Amino acid sequence: MNIKVLDKTGAETGRTVTLSKDIFGVEPNDHAIYLDVKQYMANKRQGTHKSKDRSEISRSTRKLFRQKGTGGARHGSLKAGIYVGGGRIHGPRPRDYSFKLNKKLKTVARKSALSYKAKDKSIMVVEDFEMAAPKTAEFKNILNALNVNGRSLFVTAAADKNIYLSGRNIPKNEIIPAADLNTYQVLKASSLIFTESAINKLQEK
Repeated sequence: MNIKVLDKTGAETGRTVTLSKDIFGVEPNDHAIYLDVKQYMANKRQGTHKSKDRSEISRSTRKLFRQKGTGGARHGSLKAGIYVGGGRIHGPRPRDYSFKLNKKLKTVARKSALSYKAKDKSIMVVEDFEMAAPKTAEFKNILNALNVNGRSLFVTAAADKNIYLSGRNIPKNEIIPAADLNTYQVLKASSLIFTESAINKLQEK
C-alpha cells in the first residue's frame, strides 16, 4: 500500500511511502487488542484507594446495651459498619492492577490496530520538518492544512521538544515518538499522522 508524502502545507511532495504488509496489512486479532488495551488502562491505575475498617475507627468500645431482653439485635461496638460513622465493610484496599503480557502478543495487537487504521485510510505521512520554537498556532495551522478532523495522533521519529510543546495544548491532539506508539492511542485517534522518518523507523523496528 502506497501513501503520498505531504508537506506541512498539505501539498503533495511527489514522493510516496510503501506501508509494509507485515505491519499495516495483517489480519487483525481483536482479542490481542483487547488484552493490550486492558493492560494499558490497568497500568494507569494508581490503586491507592483505601477505606477504614472497624479496627481503624476511633470510637468508644463500650457495650451499647445489654445483650438480651431488648427485642433487637445484639451489638457490642459503635465501630460496626452498620452504624453511621462506623468502619467500611469489605472496603477497598491499596493494590497493584498491573499484569504481564508477552511481547509477541503486544506486537500482534499494535500491528492489528495499525492495520485497522490503514484499512480505514486514516493514516497520513508528512515530510520531516523542524520548529525553531514552540508555536501552538503554527502547529495548529499544519493540522488545518492537512484537513485533520477529530482526534489525531502525531507520531515523530524521536522526542522533539518544540513539536511536543507546540501541540500538547491543542484539544484532541496527542504527540508521541514512534518508539512509544501503543495500541490504545492508535485506536483512540481518528487520524494517524506520521513524519516520513517516523514511518520508516516504525517499519524498521
